[in-house]
Amino acid sequence: MNAAARPSARRTTALLGTLALILTAAGCGGGTGSGSADGKVTSLTALDYYTDATEHAQWGELLTACGKAAGVTVEHRSVPGSSLVPQVLRQASSRTLPDLLMLDNPDLQQIARTGALTPLERYGIDAAGYSKGILSAGTYRGKVYGLAPTAGTVALFYNKDMLAEAGVAVPKTWDELKRAAARLTRPGRYGMAVDANATFEGTWQFLPFLWSNGGDETRLDTPQAAQALQLWVDLVRSGSMSKSVLNWTQADVHDQFVAGRAAMMVNGPWRMSAMDRTKGLHWGVAPLPVRRPGQTLVTPLGGEVWTVPQNSDEARQRKAARVLACLNDSKNMLALAEQYHTVPSRSSVASRYAERVPSMAAFVKSVEGARSRTAKLGVAWPRAATGIYTAVQAALTGEQTPEEALRHAQRIVTGS
Repeated sequence: MNAAARPSARRTTALLGTLALILTAAGCGGGTGSGSADGKVTSLTALDYYTDATEHAQWGELLTACGKAAGVTVEHRSVPGSSLVPQVLRQASSRTLPDLLMLDNPDLQQIARTGALTPLERYGIDAAGYSKGILSAGTYRGKVYGLAPTAGTVALFYNKDMLAEAGVAVPKTWDELKRAAARLTRPGRYGMAVDANATFEGTWQFLPFLWSNGGDETRLDTPQAAQALQLWVDLVRSGSMSKSVLNWTQADVHDQFVAGRAAMMVNGPWRMSAMDRTKGLHWGVAPLPVRRPGQTLVTPLGGEVWTVPQNSDEARQRKAARVLACLNDSKNMLALAEQYHTVPSRSSVASRYAERVPSMAAFVKSVEGARSRTAKLGVAWPRAATGIYTAVQAALTGEQTPEEALRHAQRIVTGS
């Protein structure tokens, strides 16, 4: 996920029994090549941005188990998300990169462009069965450099009791969404909540509405994009959505929902554990509405990819690739998904997961068709993301019409 908007990187759900589950890794070290020099490699380094104490420990256990399967110990370090890419760029220039590197998937393009990463096909790592979007997120110029054990996206959460009381069905179209939000709104409660703040997180939440309506980040000043932005404007102007969404993070949106101050919200599955712990909250989740029946929902793909950086020791790279393959083993991705509320990256594993965890079915369906944010613009994506959240802010404050705001956004994209 984008370094400024990383819902999948801050899940603090306890990963109970992780080591016992992950020890299935002992059988997943094959298919990555071997050589006599590999046996001389006894330790590797790994870097990520899992700085939360619990999460750092959990991933440390996983890396330890996968390292053991590969015959190495893994020294695991975490740095704040905002520091990771700058540090990696410095290390790339000084040739001091770690052996294993985790990246938020939109950042892979920037790092791969420097030549700092090795293509995973070099080690025979199996990338079969991954959805198109997940493979795209780890691909640069036609070669796969990173793979994610699990992925995430956003969907529509709703308060079952509030919808039942108001006689409102779960909306499937934008018109139904506006009508439902209006009927659910009352003093002290809004019908709908989103994160529309001036960060990449705000862009992340707007993308399903843009993309599903045929909008495109390569050309923002289109009628399709304006229709999507007009939907959010209408919700705010009608009073069905708070003007405070301009400043809310996804965590704030979640807090509004669990406190009963919002009947519906856009958010990700990483919020489920906290909602389950909220006494008296009966919630459901469904795919986000589209503008008209028959349109295909397209959501942004979130998640972190693991990569093997370039270094002068081929044996170390082969060992690191074995650990990476283990992290992406089907059994391990299923264990991680079930306990982190994310979606296994292999489609067949995700299907079994949806059957076992019905509350994740909407996310499994969405991830299968989800799009990588860098799929079309590559390293130019951050400019588009900035243009989008700037347009959302201008339109929701009333400073500009959606059309005007998006014309300005397009100028940001093109740098004109």
